[in-house]
Amino acid sequence: MTDRRIGWALALTATLTMAVSYFDRQTLAVLAPTVTQALDISNSSYGWLASAFSIAYLVAAPVAGRIIDVVGARRGLLGAVLGWSVVAALHALAPGFGVLFGLRIALGVAEAPSFPGAAQTVHRALAPAHRARGFGILFTGSSIGGMLAPPLASFLEGRYGWRVAFLGTAIIGLAWVPVWALIAFSARGRQILEPRADAPLPARPASDIWALAAHPAVLRAVIAVLASSPALAFAFLWSAKYLVFTYHVTQADIGSLLWFPPLIFDAGAILFGHLASVRAARPDYDGSPPRTLFGTAMVLTLVLAAVPYATTARMAVVIGAVAMGGGGAIFALLTADMLGRVPAAQVSSAGGITAAAQSLAYIVASPLIGAAVDRYHSYLPVLWPLALFNVPGCVAWLLWRLPRP
Repeated sequence: MTDRRIGWALALTATLTMAVSYFDRQTLAVLAPTVTQALDISNSSYGWLASAFSIAYLVAAPVAGRIIDVVGARRGLLGAVLGWSVVAALHALAPGFGVLFGLRIALGVAEAPSFPGAAQTVHRALAPAHRARGFGILFTGSSIGGMLAPPLASFLEGRYGWRVAFLGTAIIGLAWVPVWALIAFSARGRQILEPRADAPLPARPASDIWALAAHPAVLRAVIAVLASSPALAFAFLWSAKYLVFTYHVTQADIGSLLWFPPLIFDAGAILFGHLASVRAARPDYDGSPPRTLFGTAMVLTLVLAAVPYATTARMAVVIGAVAMGGGGAIFALLTADMLGRVPAAQVSSAGGITAAAQSLAYIVASPLIGAAVDRYHSYLPVLWPLALFNVPGCVAWLLWRLPRP
């Protein structure tokens, strides 16, 4: 296998890592209407359940990034997937809110290496001109998991009950392990992912993570992530409850509806990542960020404000999908630009910082969404603010000029 082929094989398998991660974490969001009813959990309490994963991820992601920078993605991702699959399966035993909250915390810690490890894999496996395209594809992993979770979890719940659905989705995710072992543990895979295996990276002081967080490229990316993540929190964590509340769809209907928005998230990430790579490959490329592409993606996210005016559940899903496509594009563009500007030895740490920023946004947004729905018995006061909140941070990203990478 040529270097280019094995590089893309590694990048695509890293994408599958993200798919497994989101597949396991999204099962609760898909089954939320059924689980919250069975365990007598209110919307406000579900908001905290949705935040529990992000609370743990916020703390663990930067630490996981540093660990991946030292031990490498090859071993780090393998251990992480095995660990979080066990935690995901244990959700089947939850008797109530307290245990379920603890399991979400544990899942957040276990999944923390997923994005830093996948980001390091793409950065090391692909040539600089192809990295924006690679990161566009990488972000499709989250939506691949988001696409698979609704139909599979709903099918398993309908056939065997929600507890078996948690167990089944965790077992399915383990299919990634032999694929990663075959590619990443091959002789060439080792050379690519651990180019300095004979001289491990020295441990860095804890202060380095704060210095990296203050790097202008990282700080600019964090601002945009904080702005755009609350809308994605609604799309990934609240869509099932929204459809049941507004259109009275069944759990089985959710499986046939919610596969589509993640698909468009994929399309946005791939398309805009590809266009950014084409731009970067031009002879006259000056290292500037893709502002026109980023601005277009920001406009697409504003469509979320139109969701409450949809007359059918299917129409609401289509409108929300357009906004998710813009969100996928934003994440692909800001990640590729940021990682092209930080030191190569700190790529995973930088990815961990932006992942932590996304978690922080989820932590704040989800309980507020739940409290607003319980208070107003409507999602209209929620969706407009979520759509508009995206604008200031994205505009700041567009206006912030950095030196050429």
